[in-house]
Amino acid sequence: MVRSMTGYGKGESENQLYKLKIELKSVNHRYLDINVKLPRYLIYLEEGVKKLIKEKINRGKVDVFVNFDFADAASVDVKVDIPLARSFKQALEELRGELDIEDSIRLNNILSISDVVRTEKKELDEDLVWETIKEATELALATILQMREYEGEQLKADIYTKLDNIEAISTKIEGRAPLVVEEYKGKLNERIQSILDDGTIVDPDRLAMEVAIYADKSSIDEELTRLKSHVLQLKLILSEDGAIGRKLDFLIQEFNREVNTIGSKSSDTEIVKAVVELKSEIEKIREQVQNIE
Repeated sequence: MVRSMTGYGKGESENQLYKLKIELKSVNHRYLDINVKLPRYLIYLEEGVKKLIKEKINRGKVDVFVNFDFADAASVDVKVDIPLARSFKQALEELRGELDIEDSIRLNNILSISDVVRTEKKELDEDLVWETIKEATELALATILQMREYEGEQLKADIYTKLDNIEAISTKIEGRAPLVVEEYKGKLNERIQSILDDGTIVDPDRLAMEVAIYADKSSIDEELTRLKSHVLQLKLILSEDGAIGRKLDFLIQEFNREVNTIGSKSSDTEIVKAVVELKSEIEKIREQVQNIE
């Protein structure tokens, strides 16, 4: 199954004490890079979350956002700092007297001051917290994997289309290559004929050798054979399970190597034009491969 490296997944879990929502977002990356954003008091769970993700995802930059809360208000204690409130009230009364202000001091004047009233969360049940986040993470992973697999299949279909184009262009080059040698031989004969008209004697063996040397230098049979082999190999890799992106990336480099060699050996206009078309198709595949896990 071909998987894309981009995707999004969300999972939620709730029980008698806690409710949790987790979001996963992934994009292209050369390796697996997981960034988990947890509330400070849950930071000890980071490695466990990463382990769950590593079991399902092999490549990509994955951002994890965790929203954790208590299921009811009874899980939160409200603390009032009476000495601090009394000190603020005294300070406000002194300020009112110094500035000769007639306004009375109200409760909301004191409550608006930081740290007078604060909330404290009760001690966490670590086992239950982990079960909650584990359940939500697995749900989010199932969603993101489904999206990555769907996009991966779209990429696979597009790559197959481009491979068909490469095979068609290669066949066209294969049919044109022998004609290039014949055309060279014809042009050489024309030049020789003009020389013979001047009374010059030409060695037939030398002529045959000249044609043979040109045919050898311009031969692209091996490159075309390897290119066809690469197409078959790429299709086989696309049928494999697991992370295949790096294999494909390496193989695309081999595609380019063969096509560049064909281009360097050919001076024929038609073949040069076909080489440009091949490079265009290979570049399109390379861009798609960059998004495969």
